[in-house]
Amino acid sequence: MPRIDRYILSQMLTLFGFFALVLVSVYWINRAVSLFEQLMSDGQTALVVLEFTALTLPVVISVVLPVAAFAATAYGTNRLSNESELVAMQTAGLSPWRLARPVLVFGLVVSVMVGILVNGLVPAARARMADRQAEIAENVTAQFLRPGVFQYPVEGITVFIGSIASDGRLLDVFLEDARLANRRVAYTAEEALVVRGEAGPVLIMLKGMIQTLHGRDETQRLDVTRFEELSYDIGAMVSKSSARGRDLRDYATLRLLNPDAELLAATGATPERARVEAHERIAQPLLSPVAAMIGFATLLIGGYSRFGVWRQVLWAIVGLIGVQFLTIGAANLAGADPSRWPLIYVPAVAGTGLCLLLLWMAGRRRRPCPPAFIAGGSGKTAP
Repeated sequence: MPRIDRYILSQMLTLFGFFALVLVSVYWINRAVSLFEQLMSDGQTALVVLEFTALTLPVVISVVLPVAAFAATAYGTNRLSNESELVAMQTAGLSPWRLARPVLVFGLVVSVMVGILVNGLVPAARARMADRQAEIAENVTAQFLRPGVFQYPVEGITVFIGSIASDGRLLDVFLEDARLANRRVAYTAEEALVVRGEAGPVLIMLKGMIQTLHGRDETQRLDVTRFEELSYDIGAMVSKSSARGRDLRDYATLRLLNPDAELLAATGATPERARVEAHERIAQPLLSPVAAMIGFATLLIGGYSRFGVWRQVLWAIVGLIGVQFLTIGAANLAGADPSRWPLIYVPAVAGTGLCLLLLWMAGRRRRPCPPAFIAGGSGKTAP
């Protein structure tokens, strides 16, 4: 690689590292705060919170890297222009197409990073997180059964526990089931135990009473039943994430391209929908070179202005947003009709066409002047 290419590439990679670190930190901290509140409210330890926040990091990085690539090329090109280095390169005869070569290499490097993340690390992290969520959801005592606090595990269910004995017994238990509009059931028990059943956790209540309120308004009727032992299925209190099955995003790309019966049964998806998810992962890394080239080529169009290059930066942002809108629209169309999966690659093709157009426009603006103009506009060449 020529020295000038290595110089531009090193500048872009340095700025890319800075912007990626800043953006990842901002996104990750925002995600970690919400996750911290959710897990701590469920009674989880700080170690579990740290594990979950670490598992979200690959997803955050895969989203941030293309934006960091765009910011690095836009800022780097602006700095090269302000320090007259870009002018010196163009005066030496380097065209916009030639200057774009190291930027394209930089975009491909970012594309490889994104490809490794979305096709390898992100599915592995999501699968691990799904397994950990299922494990935590099974621990009902830690998630919902906390003493001295009214809990609402699902809509219409209220749970209160006075205290928990050292041997694990739940003391002074109150459970209300108001999921039906014309029937409300309240369970009270002196003590209870949580045991594992075939279909999930079961609450065994001892020495208690059932109060059932039937009907509404003037037709209400209250039935009271006392019991020595009663079992109540609390599987509905388990986190909804474990009840709805696995997600397509938890599986590797190669497996999604050729989905088996086990994958389809676990996710409830069709083979066509699984392949659409795989094509979305394959197309996502292609947008990284596009983002980098948009940030570079747009800033080459404008000439020198004492007001800076804010207009070019604004147009670059508009171009990047347009490509992103195309990506979202193509994903929605392919999701609604899996037979339209080729549309997923349209944003990358459109973005490439936009970059080529911008480089062509930049080349036309910097076409060498005719000899007559250099000689002073007299129409004759200089002696």
